Amino acid sequence: MALNIPGGEFLTGSLDVISQSLTIPVLVILLIIVIITIITLGGVIAEYTSRRKVPVGTIRDLIYDINNAQTQDELKNVISNAKIPKAQRKVLNEIASSETLGKDSREALARKLFEFEEEKTLSTLQRTDIITRIGPTLGLMGTLIPMGPGLAALGAGDINTLASSLTVAFNTTIVGIGSGAMCYVLGKIRSGWYDRYLSDLDALIDAVLDKMS
Repeated sequence: MALNIPGGEFLTGSLDVISQSLTIPVLVILLIIVIITIITLGGVIAEYTSRRKVPVGTIRDLIYDINNAQTQDELKNVISNAKIPKAQRKVLNEIASSETLGKDSREALARKLFEFEEEKTLSTLQRTDIITRIGPTLGLMGTLIPMGPGLAALGAGDINTLASSLTVAFNTTIVGIGSGAMCYVLGKIRSGWYDRYLSDLDALIDAVLDKMS
């Protein structure tokens, strides 16, 4: 129904055109979100089966071994043989190989390497965080957009159009909320892994820096 003001019919008509024109983009984005969610689920399962589980005792023993190393070569050998993820060994070896740098420069290098590892984990988590936030929003948009034509069809007695609109509305709601909930869970799981990874790396970097100083 048009607004009872001058130009009301034009305004409501324009809004109707804009809202209905968003139907296809919303459906396409929701489909992309579903695909990304499925790929992310597979990635989390693969990461879980392949990731190296490092007990606290292993980190503790490694810190003692780093502290007890007598030479630079022995320190590098301890790091290279450590039962920790390859990326952590690479960072520690790069710091251990910086004996020509001064203390401040070595600490700056260590800080930058740690920030790079942190950025990698944040980049991975960002994808699921985005879907967690926009999935339900797009689902709500996909619910409300077809309700306009559906209610108009109900007023005209067109039950088939109403049923079609309601089907689209319910499907988009389920997909949006389901994808958001799944990515929220996957993000929490990965966040726990990465927090532990960064905590271990931070402790080991401090041990190497302390030994080299």
